[in-house]
Amino acid sequence: MEFLKRNKIFLSKFSILFVVVTSLFFYAFSSGITGQTKKSGTDGCNCHGSSPSTSVNVSIVGPSSLIIGQKAAYSVTVSGGPLVRAGTNIAASAGTLGLITGSGLQTMFGELTHTSPKAPVSGTVTFQFDYTAPATPGNVTLYANGNSVNFNGGSNGDQWNFAADKIVVVNTTSVDDNAIVNKFKLEQNYPNPFNPSTRIQYSVVSNQLVMLKVYDLLGNEIAEIVNEFKNKGEHEINFNAAKYDLHSGVYYYRLDTEGFSSVKKLIYLK
Repeated sequence: MEFLKRNKIFLSKFSILFVVVTSLFFYAFSSGITGQTKKSGTDGCNCHGSSPSTSVNVSIVGPSSLIIGQKAAYSVTVSGGPLVRAGTNIAASAGTLGLITGSGLQTMFGELTHTSPKAPVSGTVTFQFDYTAPATPGNVTLYANGNSVNFNGGSNGDQWNFAADKIVVVNTTSVDDNAIVNKFKLEQNYPNPFNPSTRIQYSVVSNQLVMLKVYDLLGNEIAEIVNEFKNKGEHEINFNAAKYDLHSGVYYYRLDTEGFSSVKKLIYLK
């Protein structure tokens, strides 16, 4: 009998330990993790899924050129997937990553990561940070990934993706991004097909009113995503189809400015 009691006590303690260890596994990275970007050559955030998901859209936004030693503000945006909360890991091939107060980021081993999973605002989670260019000219790469989680206490159903690498040209003299924009341009949305969010980039050659709308195949207006004055230069916006209760299918987006109009096709797959 004494032997059985001891075994029951051991099994009870083992069960408690298993639950604790399992919980730690699920929550181990709730306060951030680094070394998960393409810079490290790892498999990414596979604790949130075995492979990247095209349902999650992660992008790095900020200047494409700096002068040596210059500091500028950048951001990583995460949309799509379950997106009850989101986290990120940001790295740079050279230069220094810095914190912006209230951004929800922390420095860890020379990289940036979330302090805790961050809630979305209007379908997007944004992490802002500073970046200081190195003391030598050349091309620098900013890397990021983002996880979109259902925040249910485990990793089941979570998704993640890498951001497209952001190339920053570091010059010895100042180069104004806006100054080198000499033509209107509407880029193909990325990703495409998408679900539910995609990003659209465009360029304008002067300060003027810009309209960007989405239409169905019959020419009916589905969404007006830009209708405001924009400064000369490159711009980017996220389009979240989930806000408009769209069905899967082919749609068109059209950019209209003074003296320029362009239309491109996008594909929404639920």
